[in-house]
Amino acid sequence: MARQIAFREALREAMSEEMRRDPNVFLMGEEVAEYNGAYKVSQGMLAEFGPDRVIDTPIAELGFTAIAVGAAQNGLRPIVEFMTWNFAVLPLDQILNTASKMKAMSGGQIGCPIVFRGPNGSAGQLGAQHSTAFESMLANIPGMKVISPSNGYDAKGLLKSAIRDEDPVCFLESEVMYGDKSEVPEEEYLIPIGKADVKRPGSDVTIVSFNKMMKVALGAAAELEKEGVSAEVIDLRTIRPLDWRTILESVKKTNRLVVVEEQWPMCSVSSEVAYRIQKEGFDYLDAPILRITSADAPMHYAPNLAALAIPDVARTVKVVKDVLYMKK
Repeated sequence: MARQIAFREALREAMSEEMRRDPNVFLMGEEVAEYNGAYKVSQGMLAEFGPDRVIDTPIAELGFTAIAVGAAQNGLRPIVEFMTWNFAVLPLDQILNTASKMKAMSGGQIGCPIVFRGPNGSAGQLGAQHSTAFESMLANIPGMKVISPSNGYDAKGLLKSAIRDEDPVCFLESEVMYGDKSEVPEEEYLIPIGKADVKRPGSDVTIVSFNKMMKVALGAAAELEKEGVSAEVIDLRTIRPLDWRTILESVKKTNRLVVVEEQWPMCSVSSEVAYRIQKEGFDYLDAPILRITSADAPMHYAPNLAALAIPDVARTVKVVKDVLYMKK
């Protein structure tokens, strides 16, 4: 039976269910315990699981991430919450040089089942140092899985799968989605890592996106429908491994592709999607693959400039019309 719950509640249910199922799972991070989480994702978890399994850390991301990685290598399953992925630049040494490489360096003898999670990307007037989207940077790392869901249903099912996974997983959320509500079943379910989802079927053009940019993609599809354009919208959900086959099957039908993301354009997720589809599906394309990204510049603090930097519905509609060769 499904009910409408907030994104943060879906994440909390995923973590709590897995902690009840497996005593080796624990949560650690800044303000996750006494304060109930910076964004109230872990609200009530300290009362249920106690301070040994819901652990407040100092403001020392490199230090507590190293502790969590060591715990994962010794049989535990940590969930590390970063107050923002921007702060995860500090412990990137542990994420890149230890967590992702340990299985390879040990010849498969030492695993690192760990989930790094927290909000990612821009979220209003946070300035340049708190507004970076990290999917493409993290997805560049072999040995790492990267998940970036757009709604509570997907977030819960994917987070449960991530906690059970034997490899390190980076799980990227968004501050502006924590209050979003969606239908989430009461019964247990899992969503497989590495499988995209067609959120809206269509026949004229394929729009691919993920995370909060799915709102832009779906909004653009709704506007285009008013002009007789049928847009198929695909939610990647997982960035690494990338489900390019689902995109290819859609492009075989629509013959056109637009990718919307909150990344900088250079070496982005859309760059990889475009490469894969032109490589595997060039003969199905009736137009060049187009994309909408954030501006190739640090994020501004001023709201008007921030709005110009991030993809929106109007820009997406325009680009879709371009790929369809529609008259302006």
